[in-house]
Parts: sequence; C-alpha cells; structure tokens
Amino acid sequence: MRRLLPPLILLLITQPAAGCNRDREPDAYGTFEATEVVVSAETTGQLLTFTPVEGTQLLRGAVVAVVDTSQLALEREQVVAQREATGSRAAEVTRQIGVMEIQRAIARRAYERTRRLFAQKAATAQQLDQAERDYRVLAAQIEAARAQRQSVSKDVTSGEARVAQISEKLSRSRVINPETGTVLTTFARAGEVVRPGQPLYKIANLDSLTLRAYVSEQQLHAIRLGLQVQVHVDGGDGTLIPLPGTVRWISAKAEFTPTPVQTRDERAGLVYAVKVVVPNQRGLLKIGMPGDFDLPATASGT
Repeated sequence: MRRLLPPLILLLITQPAAGCNRDREPDAYGTFEATEVVVSAETTGQLLTFTPVEGTQLLRGAVVAVVDTSQLALEREQVVAQREATGSRAAEVTRQIGVMEIQRAIARRAYERTRRLFAQKAATAQQLDQAERDYRVLAAQIEAARAQRQSVSKDVTSGEARVAQISEKLSRSRVINPETGTVLTTFARAGEVVRPGQPLYKIANLDSLTLRAYVSEQQLHAIRLGLQVQVHVDGGDGTLIPLPGTVRWISAKAEFTPTPVQTRDERAGLVYAVKVVVPNQRGLLKIGMPGDFDLPATASGT
C-alpha cells in the first residue's frame, strides 16, 4: 500500500536550496579588486635577505629585506673623520684668534705710548711707524683668521649634513613592510643587486575585497553610500554563494559600458561605477573573480 507524503514534506523536497537559484537577474555585475601596494627598494646594494613569499601573510612593520650597505658605512666613516678634522681645525683657528687679540691689545698700548713719546720728542718717527705697523698687522691677521674660521665652520656644517644624508640612506637599507596583508607577487630574490625605486614585491590586504560593478542611470537613484546589498559569487558547483556587501563609493561621472561587464539594462550606453566592500574572512574571494549584487527590494523598487 502506498503512503502519501504530507504536503509540507513535498514542499521541502521540491523547494530548491537557498542560494542555489535566483528569481531574477542581478542588478549589477563586476569583478573583485583590492588595494595593492608595490614596495620598492630605497637604496642601492645587494639584497642580503629577502623574506616575502607569494601567498604568505606579512605583518605591518616587519623587516622583510636588508640591503648591503657596507660601502655606505665606509663612506660615512670617512666623512665623519673629515668632519672631526675640520672641527679640530676650526677650534685651532679660534684659539689662534684669541692669542692674536691679546697681542693686538699689547701692540695697541705700545702704539699709543709711542705716540705720546713721539709728541714729547722722546721717540723717533721710525719707532712710531714700527709700533703702528705692528698694531695694524695684528688687526689684519685677526680679520683674516676670522674669515678662515667662518669658512671652516661652513665645512663643518657641510660635513654634518653629509653624515646625516648617509645615515638616512643607511636607515633605508632595512625594508619595512607598510601594511598587513598577503604577498601577491615578488620581483626580487636574495643576492640580487637593487637600486632605488626598483619594485621588490606587491602586497594587498585580502581581509575584505571590493566588487567594482556598474549600474545604469535608471538604477543610480536607488544606490547610496552605506547601502547594504547582497553579493553573489560562483560556488564552483553551479550554486551561488550569497555574501553581505556595503556600497562605499559611487562614481561621479558616467562612462561607456566596459566590454566584459553586463548590466541590467544593456541598452543604456552609459553606466556608473560602484564599489561594494565585501568581507573575506573565509578567503573565498580572489582578485579578479567575477561577482554580482542585488539591490534591496525597497531600494530597487521591485
């Protein structure tokens, strides 16, 4: 004898699984992208160490590479020695100026005394000329020494600037990872010689990805910043996986429909780009993966 199944069980059997089908076409299509950062070398030298590996996680602030700067270190030692020698010369010139100023004070008193004696007919004109010459020569020598000290001081300042410049280059020998994320691509290996500006690796934070999709002008009124939408991606077995998304950016100007992207109304020649941020805790989303989203029924007017 056949048993009849209750209507509720029949309904559950014939009802498709949630997320496997949809009743209507999505409101917008697009592809996922992430903010990618290319980290480059900042100084010239051989890579002593290089730890980034494609697909691995790096923390913000981690030292990921070290560039050999032994040549810079030697150059810094040389410049430091030159600066110290120049500083010693400046100190010596200052000491000499002090000695000559004492001698000039003595020569001035001798010159003034000789002038008085000459006025009293107690000194000859030759003695007066000699006293005046001694005084004025010392004054000229002091002025020359002061000019020399000024020049030496500039050399000291220049040496200090050069040391600071080399020290700054030495600090750049350690490559610091700028943000926490996943290494997408590496462009260098340990042992290679790099130069400033040469890319070393590319990294991106994949904790959340952005679906860049396109909507028509007719849909634009239904979209606003902060709007919660339902994003779908292919589950790989013919099913669709629903994910929550938030609209974070809406383009201010229209553009022609990109060739690989479909829109709800393909007759509209112009579309607007929209960015929807989607959490990626399970690592399901990948850069370049296609996706789509549905607007809420109240927003889309359906």
